[in-house]
Amino acid sequence: MRIQEKCIPCIVNQTIKVADMVDLQEKNDLLKSVFGYLSKVDYTSSSTPELIGEIFALLKRETGNPDPYKETRARYNKMFLDQLPMLEQEITKADDPFLESIKYAIIGNIIDFNPIHDLSLADVKACFDKLKTESLELDDSALLLQELQSAAVLLYLGDNCGEICLDKILVKKMKEINPSCQIFFAARGTSVVNDSIEEDAYAVGIDDYADIISNGDGSLGTVLHRTSETFQDIYRKADIIIAKGQANYECLSEESQNIFFLLMTKCRVIANDIGIPEGKMICMKNRLHTGGLQ
Repeated sequence: MRIQEKCIPCIVNQTIKVADMVDLQEKNDLLKSVFGYLSKVDYTSSSTPELIGEIFALLKRETGNPDPYKETRARYNKMFLDQLPMLEQEITKADDPFLESIKYAIIGNIIDFNPIHDLSLADVKACFDKLKTESLELDDSALLLQELQSAAVLLYLGDNCGEICLDKILVKKMKEINPSCQIFFAARGTSVVNDSIEEDAYAVGIDDYADIISNGDGSLGTVLHRTSETFQDIYRKADIIIAKGQANYECLSEESQNIFFLLMTKCRVIANDIGIPEGKMICMKNRLHTGGLQ
C-alpha cells in the first residue's frame, strides 16, 4: 500500500507525543527537521510504515534517546506474560484451540500507542474481555491449519510489545501441530515506536518454540527492500508467512508470497483497503498468492 493522505496527521502527532515522552522542552528544531523531511518524501512510492521508520529514526537522533518506548514495552510484556497461564487454560478449553489461539493473537493487536488509539491498561483489559466473545470477520484459519500440517518452514512476523506474548501462544500451538516445521520469529531490527525487537522476543520466551531473527531494519512493519539479506533468504524459502498487524499488511499486501495476515482493523484506511468495517479481527490468506483464496 502506498501512503495515504489521512496517515500524515498521525505521523505528526506521533512526533509530538514522543517528544513529550522524552521530556523535550524545546520542540522547534525537531519539528523543523520532521517537516523538512516530509517535504521531500515521494508520496507516490513510499509506504506509511517506511515513512514512520524514517521519522522515528530522526526523532531518536534529535532527542538523544535511542529507545523512547523501552519501558513501555517492558511493562506491557510483563503484563501479558503474567496472564499467559490463564490465557492458555482458556484456549485449551475452547472447542477449537487452534482457532482460539489465532483469535487471542489477533486480540493482542489492540496494544498500540499511535495517538489516535492510545490505550491504557484498563482499556486493554476491557477490549480483551469484549473481543473474546466475537468471531473473526474474515476467517482463513482452516486453510492455515491445512497448510501448516505439511509446512517445512514458517516465518512469523511479529508486531507490538505485549502482543508478542499472545504470539508466543500461537507459535507454541503451531509447533505442537507440526513439530518438524522450522519456525522463525522475526522482530524489528531496531526500536521503532512500540514494536517488538529481538530482546523482547527473548524476554517473553519465544525462543522456546522458534528461532528468533532480526529483520535488519527499523521501519514499522516489514519493508522488504530495506531488510537484511539473511531475513530475505528466510522470507523467500518460507512455505507460510504469518504477518501480524496493520503495518505488515501495508507493507506486504501486494506481495505474492504465501502470507496469512492476522490483524485488527484499527483505522479506516486499512479497513477500507481490506473491505471490512473498522474494529474487526481477520485471519486472511494473501489474495495475490498463486490460486488466491481457496
